[in-house]
Amino acid sequence: MGSADGPKADETDGDARKARDTAVSERRFRFLVAGYAVSSYGTFLNMVALNLFVYETTGRALAMGLFMAVRLASGFVAGLVVGGLLARFSAKSIMLWANVGQGAVMLVLILAPDGMLTGALMAVSVVIGACGTLFMVALRSSIPEMVGEDRRAWANSLSITGRSLAMVAGFASAGIVVSLVGYTAAFVVDMATFVACAVTVALLPITGGKGAGGPAPKGSEGSEGTKGTKGSESFESSGGSGGSGAGKDASAAKNGRRWRPVAFIALAAAPGMGLMVALRGVDAFGSSSHNAALPIYSTSLDASNPAVFVSAFWCVWALGNIGAQQVIQRYAQRTGRSVGALGFGYGTVVMSAAFIAAFAGLPLAVTAVIALIAGAADGLTEVAYTSHLQTLPATLRGHAFGLSATFENLGFGVGMILVAAALDRFSPLAVVGWSHGAAIVVAVVFLLRVAGVRRAERTGRAGLRKEEAVEGRPDRGDRDGAEVSGG
Repeated sequence: MGSADGPKADETDGDARKARDTAVSERRFRFLVAGYAVSSYGTFLNMVALNLFVYETTGRALAMGLFMAVRLASGFVAGLVVGGLLARFSAKSIMLWANVGQGAVMLVLILAPDGMLTGALMAVSVVIGACGTLFMVALRSSIPEMVGEDRRAWANSLSITGRSLAMVAGFASAGIVVSLVGYTAAFVVDMATFVACAVTVALLPITGGKGAGGPAPKGSEGSEGTKGTKGSESFESSGGSGGSGAGKDASAAKNGRRWRPVAFIALAAAPGMGLMVALRGVDAFGSSSHNAALPIYSTSLDASNPAVFVSAFWCVWALGNIGAQQVIQRYAQRTGRSVGALGFGYGTVVMSAAFIAAFAGLPLAVTAVIALIAGAADGLTEVAYTSHLQTLPATLRGHAFGLSATFENLGFGVGMILVAAALDRFSPLAVVGWSHGAAIVVAVVFLLRVAGVRRAERTGRAGLRKEEAVEGRPDRGDRDGAEVSGG
């Protein structure tokens, strides 16, 4: 009896230790998200303040467009190289120096004399665009190591909530800050937010990065995708098929000479992963349309005060997004599951349809409900997409997130060019309609692909169960069939 009690006591101690470790990792992650939210506030603040400053300094709308193009191009390039950086350096060092770089370049802008303002602005555009992508990819790809595989949906939802709150605060306060205290003070506030995030990162023991060289985290070997079936959905069950490829390409990722093949191997590591990333790029293309069309549509509603509708729309959108995160967190906590690839596909369809309906000239109360739905669907797709890419092995995860960021920047950048040209000739509803309509079409193709994979898996499992039932017949002397399947 005494020996039987021993394992139970050890098991209890193990569970208590695991609970304590989980609580500590979650508390640290909350501090990290707080720092990330502060820096995100600075990012959204400078999106408004810097654009206004560029226009006021140069007096040309073309310069403002060039500033944004350089920023997106820098993010595009950073997405291509960040996977190789994560194979060489820790996620903590990348996140730390990304914030230090952004804070330093803002200081350069503050101290730059009038004759060097144009060069300083271009430097800001390059560094902000590149470092923002580096930080985002390092954070997202390292979440499974920081909080554990089973808590990644919760962690993704929490980080998205922090960013959404920061977006509302940044956009809402930008005009007030600039008008009351001026551009220089706004840039100082911006610099301080990056410094605060850098200090937070420096003080926390953040794991992740060095994906090709370090030990694989629990659940990130070749069987990770199979384990992901429990925590997500069956589309991920083949996600670990890239595990062998990850080991084969580890040295190539480590020395940084074959980062392109490794990035595309990451997309081939699970069925439909490439299509999922492509859909994300098309979704970014659609996002460019409503971002460009909102000021025009708002002006048509109230030419004397067009900022009211834009601000109200994004505030309601953020409420929907934050509300969705609360639901997702509770769902993940209660069931231990994430929303998965199907959630991403359906969420993209609902979100795109809602953005189209927002420009249909409906009553303001109805439009507010539509904005709420768009925000909730956007939050759902963000968590589902991020959680799904995190099922990849650690050796491939950084490359996949980097390539995803490249597709997103490309989609948004190309979209801004095409949409700006189209809005001169067509109505906002028409432009948003065909842009988000393209996302709906690709999302339907993606959903059909997921459904096909699921059907194939169910058929395979059914055949396996029949085979196990035959092998488990008592008259053949094999083990019990239930025991076999249970193993």
